[in-house]
Amino acid sequence: MSTTQQPANIPPRKRLFVTLMGFTCLIVVAIIFLAWWIPNRGLANIHPDLPRIVGIIMVVLSGIAILGTGLLVLTTALGKDIFLTRFMRLVVIKFLLPVIELVGRIIGLDKDRIRQSFIAMNNSLVMSQRMTVKPDRILVLLPHCIQLSDCEIKVTGDVHKCLQCGRCSIKGLVDVGSKYSVDISVATGGTLARKVIVEKKPKLVLAVACERDLTSGIKDCYPLPVIGILNERPFGPCFNTVVDVSKIDHALSQVLEAI
Repeated sequence: MSTTQQPANIPPRKRLFVTLMGFTCLIVVAIIFLAWWIPNRGLANIHPDLPRIVGIIMVVLSGIAILGTGLLVLTTALGKDIFLTRFMRLVVIKFLLPVIELVGRIIGLDKDRIRQSFIAMNNSLVMSQRMTVKPDRILVLLPHCIQLSDCEIKVTGDVHKCLQCGRCSIKGLVDVGSKYSVDISVATGGTLARKVIVEKKPKLVLAVACERDLTSGIKDCYPLPVIGILNERPFGPCFNTVVDVSKIDHALSQVLEAI
């Protein structure tokens, strides 16, 4: 796993993903044009009106690609659910992300930078829906590496076993969980994380992990909305990681339904 990460005080930016999304849109439009232009003469041989009909179809497809990109940009920029945000998340997660990762790899961009920007974009789309969720329908999901490796009290399965010594982030997270009365679970891997989600049936997940795990988790959980919080890895990946508890607190305050 790559150890590339944003500095702790600089949040991931959507700008990179939005730029790549626009670039990818141009590539798609160019491919659509070539798909019409190259066989154009052959189509005329079949029927004189066929190039015009196919051309209209290609223009419509190009328009959809451009309009969709524009709506995504406006939604993330304004933070408002302008039009079919849930469907647009599907397009971004299932279709655009793999293409954008490929484009980024071709032009030499670090994959974790792209993933950071994707996570920020996803969070913006989730927050733009202005969801309000009851505390018992929210799940805060943590990686096991958030706990110190030499701690004798293993909190996997029950964070309330924590002795509150304050040496790792678990204490602050337990305090936030108690403050908002939300469920917090620690998972040792993707399989267990999916099992916890199936068992608890949350309406929204707030997940802490690295770029790779958050990206794959967001993809696997769709259509369930996931807000991703990147961990910090001062000792390298998957070992004594840290999370800014204030980010968890702020995210929960934005989505919790007033009681």
